[in-house]
Amino acid sequence: MRTGRAAGEPPSAASPPRGSSSPPYALQLASVNSVRGSSSSHLGMNLSGNSSSPVEPIKPLMDLGDVEGTLTLPAYPVFDEATPTNVTAMTGNAAYLHCLVHNLGNKSVSWIRQRDIHILTVGRYTYTTDERYEVIHSQGSKDWILKIKYAQSRDSGNYECQVSTKPVKSYTVHLHVFAPKVEIIGSPDMHVDTGSTINLTCVIAHSPEPPSYIFWYHNDQVVNYESPRGSVSVLKEEDNVSRSSLIIHEAQPSDTGNYTCSPSNADGTSLRVHVFSGDPPAAMQTNGGVALLAPPFGHAFYTCLVGGLFLTLLTEDLLLPGTFRGGGAA
Repeated sequence: MRTGRAAGEPPSAASPPRGSSSPPYALQLASVNSVRGSSSSHLGMNLSGNSSSPVEPIKPLMDLGDVEGTLTLPAYPVFDEATPTNVTAMTGNAAYLHCLVHNLGNKSVSWIRQRDIHILTVGRYTYTTDERYEVIHSQGSKDWILKIKYAQSRDSGNYECQVSTKPVKSYTVHLHVFAPKVEIIGSPDMHVDTGSTINLTCVIAHSPEPPSYIFWYHNDQVVNYESPRGSVSVLKEEDNVSRSSLIIHEAQPSDTGNYTCSPSNADGTSLRVHVFSGDPPAAMQTNGGVALLAPPFGHAFYTCLVGGLFLTLLTEDLLLPGTFRGGGAA
């Protein structure tokens, strides 16, 4: 049995999670908060990203009474229908599962994870080695809130709020934890000529809240945001989709390599940029994985191939009967 809180919080978003400055490319991010305003929330979901801030208990539906104000509660524990049965959370954020119980008396409230029948909490005590779990309950409140810090996709599933009556009463809440999808347009490869402009656009989809920051990396080194060769990256959000563009002017062979877009709320994704000096090599790998011959060798190859095929057909038509076809005259 283990009780207590998590040992620490994740690293601060104020600095890049890996690497130091590298090649001179500029990148400036527009303020995300100015686009969306204040953080969103609704019953059973908290998208603030601050797992240490308390969540407000849900107003019990039964406390509202009926039209005449004569609602009489039963003398035994009963669950309140105001509790949401479906909760959605984003990976990395805290998930809050509510359980409102009236007339609890001397009974206790437990949270059970259904997939492995694991007891997570009993009363205010935590019964798991996973320190991301804790119960929130204030004196006089009917709401027993299960908090899951830094929720992951594997946390999705059904959770039971149980009251220790005989037989046991239970209320099931389903949690869905989703991860935004990250893609760099043009992946997995981009081919550009020396002196041209590299324009990389990163799309973060299925994200109710835009990322608080986005870092770009070149060969695992964070991009330098103060280069004169770079331009401003625009981050915008609409229909749960955020975009960030990294533009590099006057591409040089040294700009070749892997570029990674790493938002604060999802795993990063990469694209490889190839910068050619002069003519590209004879064989070029395309996005479809098919090797094509590039000029001037490509044109010569196909000319010889077509010409050889034509001569072969012409020779077959001019051959005399029996000549080079088994020998001898008919």
